[in-house]
Amino acid sequence: MKLLRFLMVFILCFTLVGCQQDVSNSSNTTNTSQSSNIDDGRDKGFSLDEVPEYPGEPFVALYNNVPDFDDKDKTTKSFETYSDLDSLGRCGVAYANIGKDLMPTQKRGNISSIKPSGWINKKYDTDLVEGGYIYNRCHLIGHQLAGEDANEKNLITGTRYFNVEGMLPFENMVCDYVKETNNHVLYRVTPIYDGNDLVAKGVQIEAYSVEDDGEGVLFNVFVYNVQPGITIDYATGNSEQDAINAGYRKAKR
Repeated sequence: MKLLRFLMVFILCFTLVGCQQDVSNSSNTTNTSQSSNIDDGRDKGFSLDEVPEYPGEPFVALYNNVPDFDDKDKTTKSFETYSDLDSLGRCGVAYANIGKDLMPTQKRGNISSIKPSGWINKKYDTDLVEGGYIYNRCHLIGHQLAGEDANEKNLITGTRYFNVEGMLPFENMVCDYVKETNNHVLYRVTPIYDGNDLVAKGVQIEAYSVEDDGEGVLFNVFVYNVQPGITIDYATGNSEQDAINAGYRKAKR
């Protein structure tokens, strides 16, 4: 079943974009402030103009689904590093080499003390948003991968759909692979902002399994920070139900 899930994710990537054209490099929409000497990919960002409009699926492949990691980082030693918050309080690149020794041995702690940039949460009908509230505190490096709890450098404002349908399948893939093989996976998550927006339009997620040169895990995707049926003001974090959906639910009542 795990192999089937992996295949389904990769098939969806290529079904959505096929051999997608190269995406031009631009760092003007990304915050990649980093104090570590680990390569954080700050020169490997891309412009939102090159990302397709939300296609009705939670993610699309970038650069033909191939990540861009520096050879010097392809090590069998686990590490994790997080960018400092920028002047707007926004998270930047989170980068890790996931190994079993990095994974948590206990349940996730409380993260409610963290208010990421753009955190203006709002409750909607549960038939529109699972659980009701539009936003989750979304880990860049998932808790199951690195055991991070209330780390403000690792939590962004993201929709329920973005968190569960977009990011989680890739986190599960990496987690299952590491547990089954005891290998390492380079894993980098880059929030992509439009100018001074407080809420990211999405994240770029790159992954590469080290010991087998990417045979086990290899992907480079953009996950859309959207919630179907709801319009988000990324500049502030405010949100409103789409008029067509609001009218339908009012009529249904």
